[in-house]
Amino acid sequence: MNDQDVLMEVRDIRVVRGGTQVLKVPSFTLGCNETVALIGPNGTGKSTFLLTLAGLLPLASGEIVFKQQAVIPGYASTAYRRRLAMVFQDPLLFDTTVFENVAAGLKLRRLPKQEIRERVTACLDRFRIAHLATRSASKLSGGEAQRTSLARAFAIAPEAILLDEPFAALDAPARQALSDDLEQVLHESRISAIMTTHDQAEALRLADRMVVMQQGEIIQNGTPTEVLSAPANEFVASFVGMENIFSGAVRDVGQDMFSLAVGDHAIQVLGAAKRGESAVICIHPESVTVSLDDPDSTSSARNILPARVSKVVHMGLFAKIYLDCGFKLVASITNQSLERLALAPDKRVFASFKATSVHLFRKG
Repeated sequence: MNDQDVLMEVRDIRVVRGGTQVLKVPSFTLGCNETVALIGPNGTGKSTFLLTLAGLLPLASGEIVFKQQAVIPGYASTAYRRRLAMVFQDPLLFDTTVFENVAAGLKLRRLPKQEIRERVTACLDRFRIAHLATRSASKLSGGEAQRTSLARAFAIAPEAILLDEPFAALDAPARQALSDDLEQVLHESRISAIMTTHDQAEALRLADRMVVMQQGEIIQNGTPTEVLSAPANEFVASFVGMENIFSGAVRDVGQDMFSLAVGDHAIQVLGAAKRGESAVICIHPESVTVSLDDPDSTSSARNILPARVSKVVHMGLFAKIYLDCGFKLVASITNQSLERLALAPDKRVFASFKATSVHLFRKG
């Protein structure tokens, strides 16, 4: 990414609160027209990072650069913050009408009345709340209130928008509908965005890049596909849903493949390793195939294990199958496959997965 494509850059920032370091980010960039999702469990520093980028928390060291100019704390911070908009989980609306809430930031900027009216009307239409323009904010549903908050943020035409768990308090239908509209607005407006979320499906859908945080630090930064398919460590693997995480010692080593001792089995892994070294592997449940017959002659999978079904958990459109292969292995299958295989506890099956679907971490 060249300088012209970078909207915001972080250089060696640290945030200290109550004498404790709560954020340490050596580097981070936000590109022009880019959407970045910050993911991680509660307490990992996502909101702290967002508040710091918004200029609402002081830096202990380091700097934030916006459009190749360092952001100077103090007198210049207001000017910087006016180039951004922030939306919180709580809509934080004023006790007035929807129209007046959306117009608030524009009035602070002393824009002409006609321009305010045009911008507010356009944003109310964008977020499908034009019919609520004269309604009191106190009489809005959760979804309507968050739509109003988003419309207020986009009305000022910020250069970047910071979204802190904007859908977390909404029920599933309202969350889905608002996510649909936000996706369209971000695409049309081409405004850069950083969003914190616990919802990986949401991050996959909205973000160009996914950043995983742990204990106030960035531990992985890449496209959503990269993070989900090649997590940087066990923490990321567990967080993104790789329930199959195993450790063992490297056994046989070939030119492009090696085996890892897991329980009484030797798991075939694509890649290079040294005999005797310790390693951790992980496998997505979706990569595990369950069959009633031994697929040895028909499957290209290098790993075929006899197993017993321990538990079947229905997850809506799919099911998770917990298998005992001498170690616990989890498979994810469609409801149609579940019905066809008639899977139930204690049923004997075969589990298989390809060597290419195994992701490796080295322990040293």
